Amino acid sequence: MASRWANDEVDKAEELRRKREKEEKKRLKLQKQQEAEEAARPAKRRRLSTGDENDQVPQTQEQESERKLLRFDGGSWGPCRHTSNFETLNHIEEGSYGWVSRAREVSTSEVVALKKVKMDYNQDGFPITALREISILQKARHINIVDLKEILSGDDPQECVLVMEFLEHDLKTLQEDMSEPFMASEVKTLLRQLVGAVGFLHDNYIMHRDLKTSNILLNNRGQLKLADFGMARYIPPSNAPLTQLVVTLWYRAPELLLGTTTYGTEVDMWSIGCIFAELLAKEPVLQGKNEVDELSLIFSLCGLPSEKSWPGFYRLPNAKSLKMPRDHRNAPGFNRAKFPFLTAAGVDLLFSLLSLNPEHRPTSKEVLGHSYFKEQPKPKPSEMFPTFPSKAGQERRRKKSPHAPKRGEAPGLKNVDFSSIFATREAEEKGAGFQLKMA
Repeated sequence: MASRWANDEVDKAEELRRKREKEEKKRLKLQKQQEAEEAARPAKRRRLSTGDENDQVPQTQEQESERKLLRFDGGSWGPCRHTSNFETLNHIEEGSYGWVSRAREVSTSEVVALKKVKMDYNQDGFPITALREISILQKARHINIVDLKEILSGDDPQECVLVMEFLEHDLKTLQEDMSEPFMASEVKTLLRQLVGAVGFLHDNYIMHRDLKTSNILLNNRGQLKLADFGMARYIPPSNAPLTQLVVTLWYRAPELLLGTTTYGTEVDMWSIGCIFAELLAKEPVLQGKNEVDELSLIFSLCGLPSEKSWPGFYRLPNAKSLKMPRDHRNAPGFNRAKFPFLTAAGVDLLFSLLSLNPEHRPTSKEVLGHSYFKEQPKPKPSEMFPTFPSKAGQERRRKKSPHAPKRGEAPGLKNVDFSSIFATREAEEKGAGFQLKMA
């Protein structure tokens, strides 16, 4: 029963006012929350104009102060350029794994070297030698290593051409045309650049495995660059079997000739020793006709191996078939008479590089720190090097030399007699008298 003093209209009005105040408080509270969330959000991106002035939105202060992100070109996939972008000028040489030509880029007139990859084993897929060469040249960026610019494709889907920088000379052809060998200061400059490039490869766990003078290029500014990485590969784990069919015969280490399948960077250091001797003599010093003849020349120059000088020599696969002299313990050692103008420090360096025992050969860092480079005459600055007419520009090589070994089975050695290897050593040691030569 309602009270007689109750006023229903007044009560209803009061209740409605309180309800409106409560709703107004909720609305204000929600509005504050929304404003706080908008203030915490990042500034909106600028709206791109569509060309209509009416659609342009005025820029706010927050949009003007938006930071710009740094963007770096990470590379992208794209098709190779065609060989038609280059004009072939002349053929330079054919090697075991490709043809090398001199060419000019049509758009820039830059002269480059083109190496067309041989597809002799295309049934096995793309040649592994070309894959290794491309992979290593892309990573081996050094002042004394030839620069790989790009890869070209031809009309044939199997055609692959490498574009590399062109250098005017290679050491082999250059020495054939020189009337006199390089001077001592020039030999030191060339050898130091070569060892620096090989040391860079070894520091990055890469073996070249085909060092020779025809693979060493030289420009008219006295800068040497190492080329032809067709037989190069990364150094595998220890005791991993490797092929012995590496390195051109005249520059092949004795352990490879004796059939070892476990070797390392020492085979490159032996090749450097052969190149060092060739720079001094102006011709290869170990020009063997085959593996047996090559071993005979090595032993006549460096002496015969023994269990003391080379432990484990007789355990090599091909060493059991060798017949050594009975008194080989007293056999002469390194034949210094081959290099009459070389100093004592130079003989010491050459003897260590041509050590029969791979463990006795120095590393590239040890070679660069040798006293041979510190004595007079000092290495000649590359800017002072003489210039020569380029044979790679028009002419082919005139003298033939052995190519790098190809895939297949390695030849073995059977019943080889080295008993009379030092028969003519006494006549060699007499020499040709005393001579003077400008350094």
